Amino acid sequence: MRNTSLLTRLLTFRTELVTLWRAFLAPETPLYLKALMLIVPLYFVSPIDLIPDAIPFLGWVDDFIVVPLLVSMIVKMLPKRAPVYARAPDGGKMIDGDYRRR
Repeated sequence: MRNTSLLTRLLTFRTELVTLWRAFLAPETPLYLKALMLIVPLYFVSPIDLIPDAIPFLGWVDDFIVVPLLVSMIVKMLPKRAPVYARAPDGGKMIDGDYRRR
């Protein structure tokens, strides 16, 4: 059961990274959120960590916990996009848009 939850979290993290990248490129994303997005790679490569990377195992675990938490936090702060309605070939309404996980 643990492996499936880890795999699910890994896939969610990958989706959140793509969402952050698209939001970073979007002109309607607020500037303060774009600045927060830059903190994620800076924290990952920064020599200043909560637990120093010189400690062989714990230093890396720190990065693998903090970075996904930062990514999830920023994704939750992103503004929602309004759905765009279009007509389906059969005449019904069709929603086209990108949504994020809550």
